[in-house]
Amino acid sequence: MSNEELEQLRASLDDKNMEILKLINERAEIVQKIGGVKSKSGTKRYDPVRERKMLDLIAEENEGPFKTSTLQHLFKQIFKASLEMMGEDEQKALLVSRKKQPDNTVVTVKDEQIGDGNQRLIAGPCSVESEEQVFTVAEALKNRGVNLLRGGAYKPRSSPYDFQGLGVEGLKILKKAGDHFDMSVISEIVTPGDVETALDHLDVIQIGARNMQNFELLKEVGATNKPILLKRGLSATISEFMNAAEYVMSRGNTNLMLCERGIRTYETATRNTLDISAIPILKQETHLPVLADVTHSTGRRDLLLPAAKAALAIGADAVMAEVHPDPAVALSDSAQQMDIGQFNEFIDTLRNEQLLKDGVGEAAKI
Repeated sequence: MSNEELEQLRASLDDKNMEILKLINERAEIVQKIGGVKSKSGTKRYDPVRERKMLDLIAEENEGPFKTSTLQHLFKQIFKASLEMMGEDEQKALLVSRKKQPDNTVVTVKDEQIGDGNQRLIAGPCSVESEEQVFTVAEALKNRGVNLLRGGAYKPRSSPYDFQGLGVEGLKILKKAGDHFDMSVISEIVTPGDVETALDHLDVIQIGARNMQNFELLKEVGATNKPILLKRGLSATISEFMNAAEYVMSRGNTNLMLCERGIRTYETATRNTLDISAIPILKQETHLPVLADVTHSTGRRDLLLPAAKAALAIGADAVMAEVHPDPAVALSDSAQQMDIGQFNEFIDTLRNEQLLKDGVGEAAKI
């Protein structure tokens, strides 16, 4: 074969490469249109039956010289890339996605703005047990410039015999403390029927980890304009977490915050595993404020400080931690709550290391 013939063959091969490139991109355009139709109709993107038929057709029509298995492998890669492209289009369409809204959402809770670039501290008892208990903690927090008070009125527990919370009475105690100390109160509700009561008593409605995919509850709080704090489920992927958040925003409520609270892994040294990398990922992928619950993620009061440092350093908009006047007699999760003295050391260390600013009467923030 002469050099001239070789060059002609190479030129012909280049032409075929360009033809394949053009056809693949034309195919991609068709895939995008199909993805749009499926998204509007709620049809699943992946159709294994259709993929199998196409692979069988390739086997029937292949005349070589490529082996059928080789061609099927190449087409599987094209199918996979097409499916991923549909997913990218779907993510662009999500209301929670940063691709949909490039600017950060800032959620206003009374005089506090969460997501404005200043990092804050949210603290309070795991469970509301009595008015005296809540008022003692609230006063201690307020004296240190913390204006965001959390407390559990409804407590979904793994065992039906564990303390389930005071319910509406707990919400009333929280509201009374919030009014008395001029603090914003945050608490969890567990059913759609609780929403109306929560609107009258809370400044922020929390949806706990076990209810992250309680879709009827998500839709109900999405129909309000009350700030919502949505916690990541125990075994939820980031994609599942974002889609749960979408349920809230799709109903019109844009006052939404996400909270990484640890996921369940094989590790037993901690209650859960704090997925610290989820914080910057969520801040990149969504425009919503992202918080970190260092108490439920670790389950150990000796790890609260280093976990809080890590969360603040990596960009969390706020850190949640639990405080109890006497953790030893707490009705729930005694091992993970700080007492007042430990809380003061906790906040002193964060402020001394310039992670939280000083300032009585204003929000604890960077």
